[in-house]
Amino acid sequence: MKRWKVVLFVLLLIGAVGVLVSRSIWSGLVGPGTRFAEESRLLYIHTGDDLDRVVEELLALDAISDARGFKSLADWKKYSDRIKPGRYRIPRGISANELLNKLRNGEQEPVRVTFTNIDHLPELAGRLALVLEPDSLEFLSAFSDPTLQQQVGLDASNMISLFIPNTYEFWWTTTPERFIERMRTEHRSFWNGDRQARATEMRMSPAQVAVLASIVQAETVKADDAKRIAGVYLNRLRIGMPLQADPTLKFAMGLDSVRRILDRDKLVDSPYNTYRRTGLPPGPINMPEPRFLDAVLYAEKHDYLYFCARADLSGYSDFSRTYEQHLVNARNYHRALNKRGIHR
Repeated sequence: MKRWKVVLFVLLLIGAVGVLVSRSIWSGLVGPGTRFAEESRLLYIHTGDDLDRVVEELLALDAISDARGFKSLADWKKYSDRIKPGRYRIPRGISANELLNKLRNGEQEPVRVTFTNIDHLPELAGRLALVLEPDSLEFLSAFSDPTLQQQVGLDASNMISLFIPNTYEFWWTTTPERFIERMRTEHRSFWNGDRQARATEMRMSPAQVAVLASIVQAETVKADDAKRIAGVYLNRLRIGMPLQADPTLKFAMGLDSVRRILDRDKLVDSPYNTYRRTGLPPGPINMPEPRFLDAVLYAEKHDYLYFCARADLSGYSDFSRTYEQHLVNARNYHRALNKRGIHR
């Protein structure tokens, strides 16, 4: 075989191999790249992560099979300069090229955040840290920031009233400051229109309604009792009678779990002691849910001044107009507690 034919053969062979290799690399980048069986997996890119870290996470998720090829494609598309933190859902079968475009464009998936049955802001901060990127200390620091409190028209004692328990969607990367701003928007939406008009008619601010609603929420889990209990407290406020609300004493003493308030507890020196002080306490004792806010706004109109948990411990209350009848109800309830060995 002549020399030029050998050279030509070698060149053609090299070209063919090159084509095969190129097709293999291209196929790996544009063909299905994931290796997991689930419909999808979640990728979390933290603020400050670099390309190496992103590739490491993708490999751990079996979302890519060729780290070097992915990095080369990322360099070509200048992804290193456009890494966007977030929570990304990676569908099964997505190609490396499609995946890179998704990450490069910041097409993250929102997080559904639900919070309810919250007693304290540290508890809210802890729950948020479980589903959003910032940690609990970052959230709590923002909640406690006097400047941020002032911006939303509240203070340390009633900041918790800003947050309306519900389910919301947030980006995983939402900062505490952005979270507060969003909650301010939701608060305004909740209090817009009829509710604000009703609060004004009652000569109460939304924050004051939240204070009373938090007490009602602590008093009962029975929705059909809530409006009647709210009516009792509003009657007491109207005539200048102390609220005499046991939950506020528990809050003052840090005894949220106790079943029974003792007479000596009523001597505690605290602005939350509604046995010794008239009017509303300084702030909510928990984060009242919308149904309890509405129970105050649309409280039942009646002339009851007293209520006491029923002796059957069903969670319902007995209501009375006179103190004498209230004492009868209270004695029955205390006997029921004694019978069950509940002394504290």
